[in-house]
Amino acid sequence: MSEDVALTVKHLNKDFIVPHERKNTLKEWALHFHKPSYKKFHALHDIDFEVSRGEFFGIVGRNGSGKSTLLKIIGGIYQPTDGSVKVNGTLTPFIELGIGFNPELTGRENIFLNGAILGLTRKEVQQKYDEVVEFAELKEFMDQKLKNYSSGMQVRLAFSIAIQAHNDILLIDEVLAVGDANFQRKCFKVFREIKNSDKTVVFVTHDMGMIQEFCDRALMIQDSKIVAIGAPREIAQRYDLANATTVSKSTEGKLHRPTDPVIRITELRFMSNDKGSSRFSLEDEIRAELKINVKRATKIQVNLFFIGSNGEYLAGINSLNASRNYEPPTGVHTLTCTIQPGQLTKGEYSVGIAIYTMDDVPEIIDIIDQAYDTIVPQITITESSRYQDGKFYIKGQWSGIESP
Repeated sequence: MSEDVALTVKHLNKDFIVPHERKNTLKEWALHFHKPSYKKFHALHDIDFEVSRGEFFGIVGRNGSGKSTLLKIIGGIYQPTDGSVKVNGTLTPFIELGIGFNPELTGRENIFLNGAILGLTRKEVQQKYDEVVEFAELKEFMDQKLKNYSSGMQVRLAFSIAIQAHNDILLIDEVLAVGDANFQRKCFKVFREIKNSDKTVVFVTHDMGMIQEFCDRALMIQDSKIVAIGAPREIAQRYDLANATTVSKSTEGKLHRPTDPVIRITELRFMSNDKGSSRFSLEDEIRAELKINVKRATKIQVNLFFIGSNGEYLAGINSLNASRNYEPPTGVHTLTCTIQPGQLTKGEYSVGIAIYTMDDVPEIIDIIDQAYDTIVPQITITESSRYQDGKFYIKGQWSGIESP
């Protein structure tokens, strides 16, 4: 394995043998004595990928897709049926935090017990003890037995211990779900510190915001197979589409736009000085014109978004700022979004457009995005006689430097 590679997974398969019926007592065995029958459940099929050293790598998928099983195989909790996992470095699993805790011991005693399991010496745990307790916010409970802790308190304590381990690779599986808002904020700060270090992270989550904020790349599992590996924005979009009931899939599993939505995007074009264009200067006002065909009146929100040349989601502008009660009648409509000068730096951008419902959990009605469509609108921003570089364009003014 190359020194630049932290983790290699090759042609990994995992099967579970599941009985058709359960017999939990001797009476059940006596009354229903026959040879038990089983079925084979394919949890993972031909999983193949690499994670580079120092990479923050996300894994997403719907419940039951196999992502947590994959993480447990990488962590050595499960053994694969076929294939291999090679780890280049030491590893800390943040999987089912609290494994190894003893409910009959106090919180204080469990810190030393769990620290030893994670490879810390007693002296190291003593040096880190106050820091662990402060992070977990459990100072007044440290002399109580762990069995009296709530599940959230146990996870906070386990996470606070686990982040002290000085291993090269971290496996994280939705451990923040039970934490309160303040504890989650502290965990996110830890994630940012980890991201800025040389540690490698493999991260399983349902939170697409975290995938896009923290991950360098991501992988999506669907029906026990990898369906995509790529930029976080692309994978997040695929995940959202996979969870939308209106989105269709081909026999190969590729995602497509909805086949017959109640509102269809028919055209998206960009204007400069009342002329269609795909090239703009830093000082140009950009006007996006969107045509839609409404088959049934529905309250909607519209989002126009920009994606960089590396696939990174940069920013979007949502119609909610204009109206939260927009319900276009049937027929063809033109919607206009005006983008003020000085919002984008020079470079090339892919532009996506999406129409969502106004439900508590918005659902995609129609969408144009590079995650599933190879043809999306693109625009180019030129320098316009000024040198400008960086992530964004700062429009300001200097004073006191006039020429003599």
